[in-house]
Parts: sequence; structure tokens; C-alpha cells
Amino acid sequence: MERWGRRRLNPVAEDTAARALARAVSAEMHSGFPALREHFPMNIRSSFPNRPITPEVQPDIDRITAIWHDCRTRFGAEGPYLFGQFTIADAMYAPVVSRFRTYKIEVDAEVSAYCDAIWASPALQEWLASARNEPWVIEDSEF
Repeated sequence: MERWGRRRLNPVAEDTAARALARAVSAEMHSGFPALREHFPMNIRSSFPNRPITPEVQPDIDRITAIWHDCRTRFGAEGPYLFGQFTIADAMYAPVVSRFRTYKIEVDAEVSAYCDAIWASPALQEWLASARNEPWVIEDSEF
């Protein structure tokens, strides 16, 4: 999928390197980071700031933040997202931003600014509002 309505969901067609990287980092998010997923389940409505980062999770956090730094350095001059404008890659990493917030994962200023941009996006705000109204609770995710 390349478009949603009039909005491009990947970097512009002329920039094949950016498009290839956007697809690669999206695929890595889709299939990777099992330790982060296991030890820090997504719980957008809660806050668990004292959960320790295990040795298994730290490499996932390091890889994710390295991806974000690389994309922002190479393509971020056009806006606050990984490739400047919001893309599928940003949508793929929104759950990680949520985990970083829920578990108060300490990050540097550049990563924090990216997380703030994702958190402030209208799509994520809509998602948060829906989550707050959700009556279900998954007990295994309540620490």
C-alpha cells in the first residue's frame, strides 16, 4: 500500500533508497524485537516506571533507537518523523513509543523528540482515546 487517500504512506517514489529503508525498518518491526514484546507488553492505559530492563531487552531497545537515529539523521530534515513526513514506518513503531512511555524507558533527546511527535499525532491520540474507553483488561499485562 503506497497511499491512503491523498496521503503518501511511504517516502516519495523518486527516493528509492528512502522507500527501501522504510520498508526494511517496517519489516524489522513486524518480525523482530521479541524480548521487548515479551518483557514489556503494550499497555497504553497504564504506567509501570520501575520495571527493570532485562539483559534480553536492552539489545532490542538499542537496535530500535539506532534505527530511529539513522532514519532521522538521513531523512528527518523534512519533519519530525523517521522519514520527515509520517509514513508506514512511523505507524509500525507507534507501539514501541507506547511501550517506552508505559515503562518510562530512558532515551536521549533526539529519540524523545521523535516519541513526542508520534505521541502527539492525531492518529495516536485517537487510538489513546479509544483505549481509555475500552472496558477489557488483560490481567497478564497489569504488573
